[in-house]
Amino acid sequence: MTTKKNVPASTHETAFDCPHCGAFTTQHWYPTERGKLTQDKRTPTIITQEKINDLVKDNPEFSSDKVFLMVFGGFASGLVKFRTDEYHTTDVVNLSLSECYNCRDISVWVHEKLVFPPERQGETPNPDLPEDIQRDFEEARAILNLSPRGASALLRLAIQKLCIHLGEKEKNLDDAIGNLVKRGLLPNVQKALDGVRVIGNEAVHPAELDLRDDRDIAIALLSLVNIVADQMISRHKIADAIYVKLPEAKKITIEKRDKTP
Repeated sequence: MTTKKNVPASTHETAFDCPHCGAFTTQHWYPTERGKLTQDKRTPTIITQEKINDLVKDNPEFSSDKVFLMVFGGFASGLVKFRTDEYHTTDVVNLSLSECYNCRDISVWVHEKLVFPPERQGETPNPDLPEDIQRDFEEARAILNLSPRGASALLRLAIQKLCIHLGEKEKNLDDAIGNLVKRGLLPNVQKALDGVRVIGNEAVHPAELDLRDDRDIAIALLSLVNIVADQMISRHKIADAIYVKLPEAKKITIEKRDKTP
């Protein structure tokens, strides 16, 4: 199984991979407007769950108002949301909002730069990866620009977890990689995994190897995790899906053939 082509988020596009949910879909753009707070209210209104609880306590009828709970619960989440207002003033230049058609979450842009949520880099994870490895993968994408070394460390952990998920009991990554090759992992992928192993082992000994991870290495590790998952999980899954559709009589014939010396 191959990963989908990435369409990076951009202020020049009306459809791209959502920074929140990752879906490639339409994005609706909104300008922002300036409305000065009054002398009586000089700081922003920050809605928290505690404030909602107090409001419901003072107004018990709100406890059964699903629309109220949904809307204000969304505000309390801390995510950027739209709230209608009867007052509109001048636009704020270079501050824009994009809303995803799929998840309806909002991204914040200053000039041409995405400032929220943190921009994810590199390809998306193979959907056949276990959920905990996908979480490590996505976290690595989220911090890749800020800390390539941190992203690389997460991806090395993801590779170790993936070896365990594939049934490798060896704690030594070198032995686990060797076993995967015996089970069908391509030798050229073994070379890349050996590089990951060596860098991980020697990075703690600067006198022997003072190698500092950079952005390109982290992006390459994202691809490597997906390649291993594709070869050792997705392709087997596809083969099994084809085999299971065969008539039972054909399966018996194949099994007898495979048992013949």
